Amino acid sequence: MKKYTFIVLALATFLALSGCSRFRVYKIDIQQGNVISAEKVEQLEIGMDKSQVRFVLGTPLVADTFNANRWDYYWSLKDADEVTRTKRLILTFDNDLLIEIDSQLDAQIVSED
Repeated sequence: MKKYTFIVLALATFLALSGCSRFRVYKIDIQQGNVISAEKVEQLEIGMDKSQVRFVLGTPLVADTFNANRWDYYWSLKDADEVTRTKRLILTFDNDLLIEIDSQLDAQIVSED
């Protein structure tokens, strides 16, 4: 009987300790949005029409329902340590021609606590 009590106690201790931070659950990196690279942004030129911009960057992630002349491209990467890196690109058009490029390509690091 003592042998079974020892085995049960040892198993219970092992299971209790297995929840410690040393044995972490594997978490994958989560990437969302349009891939925005500096090379692609450098291909953009003021005066390009919407079809040319769509060819270079792809379809925008967010289509503004209140302003059809604004396209938002957004990219984020959340790694296993809960740190999020983001990039954003806002393009403004007038008469279907690109008039403004607002970009933030340096990845922000936002820690989510």
